[in-house]
Amino acid sequence: MAEKNREAVRAQILEIAERAAQGEGIEVVDVEILGGGSNRVVRIYIDRPAVPGAVIDPHAPQGVTHEDCELISNHVGTVLDVEDVIPGSGYTLEVSSPGIERKLTRPRDFERFVGQKVKVTLRQPVEKSRHWTGALTGFTEGVVTLEAAPGKLIQFPLDQVEKANLKFDW
Repeated sequence: MAEKNREAVRAQILEIAERAAQGEGIEVVDVEILGGGSNRVVRIYIDRPAVPGAVIDPHAPQGVTHEDCELISNHVGTVLDVEDVIPGSGYTLEVSSPGIERKLTRPRDFERFVGQKVKVTLRQPVEKSRHWTGALTGFTEGVVTLEAAPGKLIQFPLDQVEKANLKFDW
């Protein structure tokens, strides 16, 4: 599958997954297409964000459940097969949580995770470094603000982010 065609297929799968998630309180975080031929893997990452202002029951399961993954997998898999979205001779569909060190790719990710620790790789260096880890302190008008050290704020435009993930301290 050519790279341009792969991106078009990825965008189509993302749209199908978002339709399946709509109304279920599920967010589609990312879609990946890996491998080639009959060894292709379509991986969909989903999350169930907390409802703002909701009282959290510490005994209730949080985040994505197996049932959430099954729901999205069944719906998306059926549509992919019926509409013959993925050219070729087969694929494996995986649906899972993005994990505790999930990717941040869209503006809403940076807005949602203000206050969390993140690890960022930039396309161009800021203050002689492309790699930064720190608390995400703000995201305004397309500009990310990161506290790299106590009192040391780094700012860069979102379009300069090559890769960003939440960072969990083990």
